Amino acid sequence: METPETTANETTSRGLSPAWMAGAAIALVVAVLLLYSIAAKPSEPPMIGSPVPEFEFTALDGSLMSLAAHRGEVVVVNFFASWCNPCREEAAALEDTWRAYQDQGVQFYGIAYKDADSKAQAFLDEFDVSYPSTVDTRNRAAREYGVTGVPETFVVDREGLLVYHFLGPITQAQLSAEIERALNQ
Repeated sequence: METPETTANETTSRGLSPAWMAGAAIALVVAVLLLYSIAAKPSEPPMIGSPVPEFEFTALDGSLMSLAAHRGEVVVVNFFASWCNPCREEAAALEDTWRAYQDQGVQFYGIAYKDADSKAQAFLDEFDVSYPSTVDTRNRAAREYGVTGVPETFVVDREGLLVYHFLGPITQAQLSAEIERALNQ
C-alpha cells in the first residue's frame, strides 16, 4: 500500500532534490550577474589623437546633443553626477569656461552619470549650468568613453579626435589651456 510519505520519498529519489534545485538556481543567478558585469564593463577611454565615440541625446532642456552636429567645432564633454562632491567643486569653473568660449566655436555638453533626471536637473539649476546636459540612463556613453568615475572631462578637436582627457575636478585654467590648444590646431 502506498502512503503519502512513500510517494514523496520516491519522487525525491527519482527526481531532483530541493537542495540540488536551490544550488542550480543560485548558479544561474551568479552566471547572469557575471554576464551583466562583463557587458556593463566600461571600454577603454579613447586615446589622445583617436576618434571619440559619437553620441546623440535629447538634453534636459529639449535641445539636441550630438557630436556629429558640431564637427568643425571644439567640444567639451563632462561626465558628472549630482551626488559627486568633486563635480560640485568644478561646476562653476565649467560654467565660467563655457560662457567665455561659447561664441568662439566651442560646444560644451554635460552627461550625468548614474543619476536621476530630477537630481541632475536640480544640480544644473543649483550651479546655473547653461550648456546642454542630459542623463545617460543606461550609461551607454559612459561605457563607450571608458568612464570609471566622475568627474571626467574630454576635450575633442574640430575633427572629432580626443585632445585631452582629465580625471577628477578640472579648473578653469586647465580647461581654458586645452581649449586654446584645440582651437589653435
